[in-house]
Amino acid sequence: MTRFRIGDRGRPPEHWGSALGFVLAASGSAVGLGNLWGFAYRASQGGGAAFVLLYLLIVLLVCLPVLVAEMVLGRSTGHAPLLAPVTAGGRRWAPLGWLYMAAATGILSYYAVLMGWTGRTLLHALADGLPSDMAAAQTFFSSISSGGDAVLGHLLSLALTGVVVAAGIRGGIERLSRWGMPLLFLMLLGLLVWASTLPETAAGYRTFLLRWDAAKLLDPATIRNAFTQAFFSIGTGIGAILAYAAYLERRSPIPREAASVVAMDTAVGLMAGCVTFPVVASFGLGDVVSGSTVGTLFIALPTGLASLGLSGRLVAVVFFALAYIAAITSAVSLLEVPTSSLMDRLGWSRRRTTWLLVLLIAVLGLPSALDVGVLERMDAVFGGVVLISGGLGLALLLGWGAPARFLQDLRQSGSSDALVRPLLWALRWLSPPAITVGLVVSVLDLARSWSG
Repeated sequence: MTRFRIGDRGRPPEHWGSALGFVLAASGSAVGLGNLWGFAYRASQGGGAAFVLLYLLIVLLVCLPVLVAEMVLGRSTGHAPLLAPVTAGGRRWAPLGWLYMAAATGILSYYAVLMGWTGRTLLHALADGLPSDMAAAQTFFSSISSGGDAVLGHLLSLALTGVVVAAGIRGGIERLSRWGMPLLFLMLLGLLVWASTLPETAAGYRTFLLRWDAAKLLDPATIRNAFTQAFFSIGTGIGAILAYAAYLERRSPIPREAASVVAMDTAVGLMAGCVTFPVVASFGLGDVVSGSTVGTLFIALPTGLASLGLSGRLVAVVFFALAYIAAITSAVSLLEVPTSSLMDRLGWSRRRTTWLLVLLIAVLGLPSALDVGVLERMDAVFGGVVLISGGLGLALLLGWGAPARFLQDLRQSGSSDALVRPLLWALRWLSPPAITVGLVVSVLDLARSWSG
């Protein structure tokens, strides 16, 4: 299969305006709602420091080499996620391309619903204020997570995502990332400073973030949560970074850019936890956080902040604004996976492809918009098992199926053997077995939870 840049079929090839634009866009893909709510929820479930330790080990030893491989696969082939595995490894790797399509489409179908909830909560905080107590918060959440409100939020979020993707790499995705990511970090830093002034800040850190329980290191739920958080947060195994990397220039230093993405993503997760846990401890909301994936973001935080009056309302507006920025930067990367793939495979225009996919995903997401139980099952399957499977396939492809491509691309872009060889070793000998363990644990734990 001949190598070409996406868009060559009668259209000029697209590319990033700068290396910074790519790093910000890739970081935007990685930084999403999973950092803001998932990290706090899973840390509280998984034993605090034990979860954080497992998460960091998985990110550095397993996800980082796979992220480098994903960037290499995109840049070296110049193809979108559907065709890149075939180009690198031959026809037998075609199912991996379809797995990326399924993962990105499946995740976006319910992720847009979560975006809708986030946007609706932001508007409510701006116009009407915060719920006065836990019962009011739960009533409000019930109203935005079902029926017409949920469907409308889902559709509007997908439409906004489509506008960005249809505008192209430089005019849409890079432009959003260039203003969105710095703004997100500034708002999060401001919230972090504010959270440090709460009366129970130290207690929040001790109770949820720094609490050590060695037994949790071997707990299947903790292992599954750490793998899910690492892979979903960084985005390895979805194909989004692969799609973005297809527009990279040949000389881009991929290992350095991958490390930047991982550092930004991990920093946002830790900073978000350092904002959430003081609020939870200060207002006695621990049971809500530990008991529900949505409790942290849509019930616990608004309830706690409501007791602070106007200042709490202002904090809520800032928090949900940054949450929506994080959500849309991730959503556009998810939509780019099937969009670039169909452009690559069928030669369709970007606008036509984008809006056809928006229509399809809008329909696919309706069950999640109408039933929270469906959304949680979609998250467990696509945001867990399917996503981790994609990361395993990628590690096997470039670690064992086409290692020469991995080595050649990195060497040609200026990376030394002192860096490239350890990365390949980790991609071969650390990532596949570790991901396999995480996948098996995830499947078994998911089966137990569903059967129970």
